[in-house]
Amino acid sequence: MKTIRATLMAVALFTTALTAPAHAAVSDYDLAFHWAPIHHQDTDDSDHDADYLSTVDFDGDWNTLNNWENQTQLAKLTGAAYYSVVETSTHWFIVYGFFHPRDWDDQPDPWSITTHENDLEGVLLAIRRDSGFGQLEAAVTVAHSDFYSYVPAGSPYRNGSETIDGTLLLNNGRPTTRQEAKGHGLYRWDGNNFPGGDGVIYYPAATGEVPSGGNDRNVNYRLVNTFATNGMWARRNNSETYASFGTFRGDNGKDNAANAPWGWDDGNDGAVYRGYMATDPALLIDKYFSNKGSFSLTYTRNGFR
Repeated sequence: MKTIRATLMAVALFTTALTAPAHAAVSDYDLAFHWAPIHHQDTDDSDHDADYLSTVDFDGDWNTLNNWENQTQLAKLTGAAYYSVVETSTHWFIVYGFFHPRDWDDQPDPWSITTHENDLEGVLLAIRRDSGFGQLEAAVTVAHSDFYSYVPAGSPYRNGSETIDGTLLLNNGRPTTRQEAKGHGLYRWDGNNFPGGDGVIYYPAATGEVPSGGNDRNVNYRLVNTFATNGMWARRNNSETYASFGTFRGDNGKDNAANAPWGWDDGNDGAVYRGYMATDPALLIDKYFSNKGSFSLTYTRNGFR
């Protein structure tokens, strides 16, 4: 009798394991790492290291008023990208943010119009929670005060309130992104070489690296959780780091001109408000695209709320 009971219990456990949702075992880090972009960072040869990726606290502190000055500490500019994951019953939404200490220009800026201290722009991915790491269905990138929408080949998504701007190219299953030199607007990678021929290609890895120069085609970047203890979101009300909610302090070039993900905004996308790319990505994706199939707007987990 004990043997029969044990056998039935084993069968029940095995059946439960088979029917449990595959995504239940996926951690936020593993999910973010799986979909982390291969990132093409253009560099300007007049000051190529000013285009290297880093973190807000790359210099060992969270004082964002000294990041412009400390950008010259090249050994500290190890490649990194921020990530956050929120979810509904149908989708994961992952935001990646790429930080630079300077938004700069190779021309003088006496009126503080074209430059500013700190710069964070990024990309939102919509991942259907079907099995394993899910299925990538759409991406929206941040380029200054404009958002650009893309879908990978085979995605059912079609134009919504915004027009799809192109096809998101994948490399070994990963999305590919590109970022401008100097101003760091972020778009999908279009498959072409860097303007001017020089740039850095960053690949996700366990640890970050400093590029060997402005034309290094194989550099690691690490992932940093936006929701980490004493991290970027935890410090959202800290006046050492932020001038106001979602806006970094900065006093080089235009003052206080860089935004965290909950401060990103497209100026002409209607009722998709400031910060929604991070705080309400389901609504943003729902507005931007049509033909999405089953699509929940109700969050089962959202660390921004």
